Amino acid sequence: MHNKIAIVTGGATMIGEGVVAALVAEGCKVVIADIDTTKGPQVEARHAGSRFIRTDVSDDASIAACIKDTVAAFGGINYLVNCAASYVDNGAASTRAEWNTTLNVNLIGAAMMLQAATPEMQKRGGGAVVNFASISAFAAQTGRWLYPISKAAIVQFTRNAALDLAPQNIRVNAVSPGWTWSSVIEGMAGGDKAKADGVAADFHMLGRLGMPAEVANVVSFLLSDKASFVTGATYACDGGYQALGPEARTAAIGRLMS
Repeated sequence: MHNKIAIVTGGATMIGEGVVAALVAEGCKVVIADIDTTKGPQVEARHAGSRFIRTDVSDDASIAACIKDTVAAFGGINYLVNCAASYVDNGAASTRAEWNTTLNVNLIGAAMMLQAATPEMQKRGGGAVVNFASISAFAAQTGRWLYPISKAAIVQFTRNAALDLAPQNIRVNAVSPGWTWSSVIEGMAGGDKAKADGVAADFHMLGRLGMPAEVANVVSFLLSDKASFVTGATYACDGGYQALGPEARTAAIGRLMS
């Protein structure tokens, strides 16, 4: 991956920065594409070989500028990581505007970034893409509609894009994280990671939430040539969340004999 060029949308978030760090460690040049003009430059300062480019994935002109500036700065594009996300979600009470906001960022923004980056990947003989899905794509979660539905759509988008871009030697995969120590969870837990781990323990076989670097390692693998025969897949990085099932850690059959 040495000297390959990657764009990471949402790169100023905790998980996004984890991806930036992993790719820089592999020798990549990385663009931090994010709307956060405070955290973005801070992430750039922490990771030599990265560059912050303010990017709003819900705006086509901003996407086009990101692609243009990336090519001008580094010479091309090999990898795209679609990590930017909106967490606006009021479940059944969500308004049309809230639906539009979430889908525009979580789904359409990813599609438009890929559409814009594809010609530059083709110039380099192909490339690789990792979209961010979620455990929320695979299970009903009370009070949440927008985020889970957008992430379920990402899974199908990944399959379709992988099929249509295979002739251009562009692989498209997704990563599906479980609960991960992120800006959102840190905020809800009041900065108390032990508390967050304690709650997550009931839903993850490994008894804790994940760390950004652990998710980033899977992203790095999927982009790399080590995953050269992997495309159209959604990789779980969830501490066993999806495999655990509704019985969790307790044998439900025992309730029949109690």
